[in-house]
Amino acid sequence: MQNRFLNAKTLRRENAKIYFLAASRRSFLKYFAPLPLCVFALIFFSSVVSAQIAIKGETVWTMTGEPMTNGIVLIKNGKIEAVGTAASVNIPSDYRVINAKVVTPGLIDAHTVIGLNGYLNQPHDQMALDNGASFQPELRATDAYNAEEKLVEWVRQYGVTTIHTGHQPSALASGQTMIAKTAGKNVDEATIVPTAMIAVTLGNAANATGRSPGTRAKQVAMLRAELIKAQENETKTEKAKDLKSLIMARVIKREIPLLVTAEAAQDIMTAIRIAKEFNIRIVLDGASDGHTLINEIKASGFPVIVHATMARPGGERANLSLENASKLRAAGIPVALQSGYEGYVPKTRIVLFEAAMAAANGLSKRDALAAITIDAAKILGIDNRVGSLTVGKDADIAMYDGDPFEFTTHCTGTIIDGKIVSTVVR
Repeated sequence: MQNRFLNAKTLRRENAKIYFLAASRRSFLKYFAPLPLCVFALIFFSSVVSAQIAIKGETVWTMTGEPMTNGIVLIKNGKIEAVGTAASVNIPSDYRVINAKVVTPGLIDAHTVIGLNGYLNQPHDQMALDNGASFQPELRATDAYNAEEKLVEWVRQYGVTTIHTGHQPSALASGQTMIAKTAGKNVDEATIVPTAMIAVTLGNAANATGRSPGTRAKQVAMLRAELIKAQENETKTEKAKDLKSLIMARVIKREIPLLVTAEAAQDIMTAIRIAKEFNIRIVLDGASDGHTLINEIKASGFPVIVHATMARPGGERANLSLENASKLRAAGIPVALQSGYEGYVPKTRIVLFEAAMAAANGLSKRDALAAITIDAAKILGIDNRVGSLTVGKDADIAMYDGDPFEFTTHCTGTIIDGKIVSTVVR
């Protein structure tokens, strides 16, 4: 059968025909290809209003403490109404009951480019990089985000409910990032934070062909020049009102941070040094050499969104370690995990599997799950809404038929803002 996207109706019709192919192709499909698993029949309820739902889980990870056995989560009007054990929470008779083996908060991908870059890998759906200039912090992710991109749908099937996405780390300043839910028919419905950070890259990936910067020294000189200009502009009575000046003013005033992608140790140290010089906020991104600079990163106080655990070593990632996240976390450094940027098909990883690999390489299961839920939410500044199963927070929930970190486990349902946005029919 040809590889292609299938809608829910077609999936149900062809499910029986292609079931026998699943075993031989499952390993490839589940991780690498943005194609539907044959066992999935996604049912989207785009017009349904938030329902009153009770989720019963044999294990419920609230991320506020130890996991509960035989837990219950009540959902009402898109919010979490109650969380507790079967002995402490009564399910009203008019609530729809959903059963799951394991229940977690909706997963958070702390850095991706999906929604700007699409699964087709063709020019018309690759919108995460503009080659017009090396420093373009004024470019807004919200102006390029496609809420109906198939990759957004794909990650949602694995329980990913929130993404921090935007312009890719392939220029000195490629543009702004945004935070969105993986549901909604358009950018306005999906967006949580329209401007979250400014994507900055240090190292070889920031070098341009045929123009500046071409070296690390030039990168830093250009970045410092823009920050100095922004500082000076803030002292003027009549401030410049062009788009670049307006967004850089927010950086200087510490309203938004720079998301600095820096893999090599020298670039990580440069990012920390610049942040200190200008008293600005940064979030370190990638940080392949982070495990070699634990004391320096901890002293800086900056969090790290660690490169995708299974990213390929080589070049500036030559010292990449599968234990990077666990070593940073053990030192008390705030850590989140990401799917990252992929320059090839299928254009995205699944952050759930990245966390599973981190859990197999030093992170406890609880800390690995936290890195894609509550800890990611804290780093992104959205923990008042998502990241844990807490009364009053958004009802974003992922349900599984086994240990989420086991490859053979399925995400049996995803709920966003109290609405069932995907489920599994077998």
